[in-house]
Amino acid sequence: MDRVAALLLDWYDGHARSLPWRVRDGARPDPYRVWLSEVMLQQTTTAAVAPYFAKFTETWPTVEALAAAPEEEVMAAWAGLGYYSRARNLVKCAKQVVEMGGFPEAEAELRELPGLGDYTAAAIAAIAFGQRAVVIDANVERVVARLFAIEDPLPGARRLIRAHADRITPDERAGDFAQAMMDLGATICTARSASCLLCPVQGLCEGRASGDPLRLPVKAEKKAKPRRTGTAFWIAREDAVWLVTRPGKGMLGGMRALPDDDWSSKADGHGEPPVKGAWKAAGVVRHSFTHFDLELGVVVHAGDDPVALEGGEWWPLERLADAGLPTLFAKAAERVLAGR
Repeated sequence: MDRVAALLLDWYDGHARSLPWRVRDGARPDPYRVWLSEVMLQQTTTAAVAPYFAKFTETWPTVEALAAAPEEEVMAAWAGLGYYSRARNLVKCAKQVVEMGGFPEAEAELRELPGLGDYTAAAIAAIAFGQRAVVIDANVERVVARLFAIEDPLPGARRLIRAHADRITPDERAGDFAQAMMDLGATICTARSASCLLCPVQGLCEGRASGDPLRLPVKAEKKAKPRRTGTAFWIAREDAVWLVTRPGKGMLGGMRALPDDDWSSKADGHGEPPVKGAWKAAGVVRHSFTHFDLELGVVVHAGDDPVALEGGEWWPLERLADAGLPTLFAKAAERVLAGR
């Protein structure tokens, strides 16, 4: 076994993080729980994922239960976790897995399932099924870049990083090795610090030998995000607010939300209000998406009770937390309610 793998696995046996989706002491991982956690962990921190994972596995303890769940309930339970296409693919994938009779074990077959890219498929193959797979997330990418002092800037360096990661991935215990690399990057070899004296592979690390491991991986300069503006409309009567369900495709697809001026499909939203009448400004909320920042003005209908509304539902204010609003619209609702 490669010396790096041997040292890391020995360290992992004594220092592995305790996470709700992990099993230890040779127990066989549940592919459903591995898959669910890995999908949730895409571009999301462990701390943010943990309570969602607990809620999902309590509500839908098996892939069969999730496949049978109404999509709107799954979307509502996902609210606040972000990247909502993951939730839509979650339901599609669960249904497909049930039709197949279970999760496939091979990395190539896993990659064909909805919502599973190279990383997620490799992680499930290695962790759930013990397959040898090269698992590279942001933590592993950083560890490998420092371990081998890879000077090429990202994203161009990723091919070289993968080649080095492939070289040190063992044939046995590939899942534990992948998790050891993740844990090392999350706890010792972090983006902001390198606790080299605690690192099990410090003696083999070329980045440490260079005297400045924190400069690695080298990152290309970030481009400024474009800014969009838009408007959300708060329409209330008695103790209920009007909510719509966003189209299944597109940003925040399939989620309940306040009606808006179609900011998500235009550089600046200019759609018409859903009803006529007087409107009063309630403030602005800001939210950052992957590819742009949004300033969303919130306006409150100040006229008579609206009657010409279609394509939505009146949602009781006392149960607004159960509507599963995405973070953006939850912020807008909080802004209005705080000013009442």
